[in-house]
Amino acid sequence: MKQTLLIELLTEELPPKVLEKLSATFANEVFAALKEQALLGDDSVCTPYCTPRRLAVSITEVEAQQADRIIERKGPAVAAGLDAEGKPTKALEGFMRSANVTLAQLQRAGEGKAECFIARIEQKGKPLEDYLSAIIVQALKKLPVPKLMRWGDLEHQFVRPVHGLTVLHGSSVVASEVLGLSSGNVTSGHRFLCSERVTIAHADDYEATLARDGRVVASFASRRESIAARLDQLAGENGAIWIGHANFDQSKLMSMSNEERSVLSGLLDEVTALVEWPEVYVGQFEAEYLEVPQECLILTMQQNQKYFPLLDAHSGKLLNKFLIVSNMQIADPHHIIEGNQRVVLPRLADARFFFNQDRRQKLESRVEKLGSVVYHNKLGTQLQRVERITSLAGTIARLLGADKADAELAARLSKADLITDMVGEFPELQGIIGHYYALHDGEKPAVASAIEAHYHPRFAGDTLPQGPLACAVALADKLETLVGIYGVGQIPTGDKDPFGLRRQALGILRILIETPLELSLPALLKVTADNFPQGMLSATVAAEVEGFMLDRLRGYLREQDFEIAQIEAVLAVLNGRLHEVLPRLQGVRTFAALAVAKDLAAANKRVQNIMRKNAEELGEQTQAAVNPALLKDDAERELYQAMQDIAPMARGYFERGDYSNNLKTLVTLKPFIDDFFDKVMVMAEDKPLRLNRAMLLQQLGRLMNQSADISKLAA
Repeated sequence: MKQTLLIELLTEELPPKVLEKLSATFANEVFAALKEQALLGDDSVCTPYCTPRRLAVSITEVEAQQADRIIERKGPAVAAGLDAEGKPTKALEGFMRSANVTLAQLQRAGEGKAECFIARIEQKGKPLEDYLSAIIVQALKKLPVPKLMRWGDLEHQFVRPVHGLTVLHGSSVVASEVLGLSSGNVTSGHRFLCSERVTIAHADDYEATLARDGRVVASFASRRESIAARLDQLAGENGAIWIGHANFDQSKLMSMSNEERSVLSGLLDEVTALVEWPEVYVGQFEAEYLEVPQECLILTMQQNQKYFPLLDAHSGKLLNKFLIVSNMQIADPHHIIEGNQRVVLPRLADARFFFNQDRRQKLESRVEKLGSVVYHNKLGTQLQRVERITSLAGTIARLLGADKADAELAARLSKADLITDMVGEFPELQGIIGHYYALHDGEKPAVASAIEAHYHPRFAGDTLPQGPLACAVALADKLETLVGIYGVGQIPTGDKDPFGLRRQALGILRILIETPLELSLPALLKVTADNFPQGMLSATVAAEVEGFMLDRLRGYLREQDFEIAQIEAVLAVLNGRLHEVLPRLQGVRTFAALAVAKDLAAANKRVQNIMRKNAEELGEQTQAAVNPALLKDDAERELYQAMQDIAPMARGYFERGDYSNNLKTLVTLKPFIDDFFDKVMVMAEDKPLRLNRAMLLQQLGRLMNQSADISKLAA
């Protein structure tokens, strides 16, 4: 008989940051195991539940007993299973014993060498309870838990002590034993709001019974939704908006919905995992603390207290109010609110103290102290690193037309905040707090902004540094890290990238491509490598890092929905000018959609093959001009003339960056190219004639491959 199956483990408080993942994994593993044992109906639905003190899953349409079924087992190949006399070999005998069948009961499947023996075994259906304990135990073993613990004098292990096991099939308890506990239908409700044990009469009533009798919202999604709704409501009543992300970009705040903001944040998920019967209250603190940079206050409220700071809905400035997600929904919450307000004040006072103390010393006075901080045992101290970044930032600033002195100053001060008390307490504020301290020291706003922006982009989708000065410092910092760490052999492998080199590489690519900046990647890598003391890095580091970055570039461009062939076509001729990569790819994509694109790509591939075969004979004549007097056949003269006709137009489009029209001009060449290959023998016996025709094709190849190597588009 099909009924809903409920499984619940009652535990001590589970790790909040991974609770939802634990719940989903547990539910999926149980569901998959039941399906494998043919205990599920066609329309079975799996619903995970989790609270701080429980993992549960409800699955509909679960059979009380398996139906009888035929189990098919594949045995050895017929050729290996029978000897020359047609008798079973030892391999086949072993298979028959394991399957408990005779030779006469075996069937054959497949043909020829693939023919093998098949045993079809009738298996009587077993009841659900025969499988369930093992299914639950196996599901628990597959949870992504780094560390297990024991409790009491028991040998059982789990992420937290387990105190109860509920297993119901409909209204019947399924006899099970897991982690030393026997199953029942009684669980616990809210730790403080429910004093009695809660009896689950039927598996279908689990969620409703817990809410009614236990003051527990079992569904993680429902709790999260109710918390977000109350955050919206109370923020709106205070003329504010709430945030939940430590590094949230304030400039984007006003244009984003609360749903979008909560997606950015792990805080909403974390507090959802900390409560069973949530309510949200408004707390506040003295306005005098708002003199501290709001990033510091936001961070301390979020990280230390799990509060949701409130920003003015119009100005985006931090208010002296915050939202508290509590596990207690009571009529008079003033004790909860006052208690949380008392707890947060020392944190805010610490932030103000650090801020005031730090500003007594200028950033410049802290730079030399970086000499006592080891950056990497093979790359020296943070001061030595800053000196390399400073030199490199000045070089890049000159290339970008930015003020070299300002770039070098911003780079020199960029790491000084690492040894401030504020960054010591909140490492996430590095760069941000340096910006505030630089302004307090009287530095130019552009220099202060570059100090903060040089860490950007910090994560996927983060904003880029704005302006040539900030870009110069940001590129210098990331290039120094990438080339330096890579150059001493700390190369990312598999999923291990302890120095974040993939992130640094992607940040460099995004700045060059999306800003865009007319800089050559190979040149940047060379000047970076040359900036290190001789012998410190491997001699080939610049070329190796370029290859590493091109691999990251391919992935980045694939995420922009460009095809692999299109990407390779552009990279073949790009020469490190990354600011051109997106416009060129757009042009190639437009060209590839033309009806004649594949034919022209194939013709281009043929041209390149001929060039490779004649490379030695052409020798130093690669730049030689075609001699029109040696063009004997009409087909080669007409192709030459057609090329002369479109070349100025194609070159004009190319120089203006109109790569789409540059490629479209090639369409007019198709009939002439086809006629040439049909009627002209390139490999003529007469050497001057042969070389002239090869140079004609060489010139054609250069004309066709200005924007991209279109031979890469050939199927």
